[in-house]
Amino acid sequence: MRTVLVTGSAGFIGFHLSSLLLREGFRVIGFDAITDYYDVRIKERRHQMLLQNEHFSCTIAKLEDMDALTSLCEEAKPDIIVHLAAQAGVRYSLENPRAYIDSNIVGTFNVMECARIFAVEHLLMASTSSVYGANEEMPFQETEKIATPMTIYAATKHANESMAHSYAHLWSLPITMFRFFTVYGPWGRPDMALFKFTKGILEGSPIDIYNNGEMYRDFTYVVDLVHAIRLLIDTKPERPASREDIATGDSLSPIAPYRIVNIGNSNTVKLLDFIDEIERSLDKKAVRNYMEIQVGDVPATWADASLLESLTGFRPDTPIRHGVSQFVDWYLDYYSN
Repeated sequence: MRTVLVTGSAGFIGFHLSSLLLREGFRVIGFDAITDYYDVRIKERRHQMLLQNEHFSCTIAKLEDMDALTSLCEEAKPDIIVHLAAQAGVRYSLENPRAYIDSNIVGTFNVMECARIFAVEHLLMASTSSVYGANEEMPFQETEKIATPMTIYAATKHANESMAHSYAHLWSLPITMFRFFTVYGPWGRPDMALFKFTKGILEGSPIDIYNNGEMYRDFTYVVDLVHAIRLLIDTKPERPASREDIATGDSLSPIAPYRIVNIGNSNTVKLLDFIDEIERSLDKKAVRNYMEIQVGDVPATWADASLLESLTGFRPDTPIRHGVSQFVDWYLDYYSN
């Protein structure tokens, strides 16, 4: 039985990925700080559900605690590490930037050190579409230059990519970075738009709509996302013999077993259309509060998922009508208990 260490296992994506891996017969070792960035009861409930499987165990600690992380790796001997834990949230990074340095820089360094020390087969780490920053040519491709992060959150994720490349080069450690595009679905985070909009509409309170609704996002359903991660676990990058061996459009490094992969739905949805779907699922209209674009926000994201498809044969394609409906059903059930 292969062992996967999942950091952020009590988080939105980590919970879904851990659930999938357990269903597929992996042993999953979770690592999560259960911070109070949002309602810890949701995080605790996710872990409780995972703990119903005998092949799941977890450690509650911060990534900055190298001793805790090292001890866990010594005991568990993971074959693979999927690093999802991070201080999330673009807007929160305006209020508390130090939390992003501690978790996303120091914590990620510790994860990479453990991957090196214990010689894992494959280290996979989460990045974000936010690293594309002020880039305007869309859809975003992994091979394009990124040099204009617009928040400290995006900057830390950009730094993670650079750090990871150096480790892949220096230690021949296979590393795949994936850039997520606006992930949504059941068990989502309360600070995310879908959760806040659903809550506001049900309560009859105004929902804040930035840039007067002229926002476009590549919404990616969480089930599609974790399926893509699962496939990428078995798609280990290898150091190429020469630059000529790298296929056109492949982000594989010419000097390291390192690759960046977009995971997105490959289309854009206008924010107002997304809100329309929430209203349809709830059968209730929103009270809309139109606002200017917030500092650090980008008006649009759009993933080119061609590389993901060429590597795995899979491309996310869940329509927002289905994804939003699934979230609303979960929300109504969760808060009725």
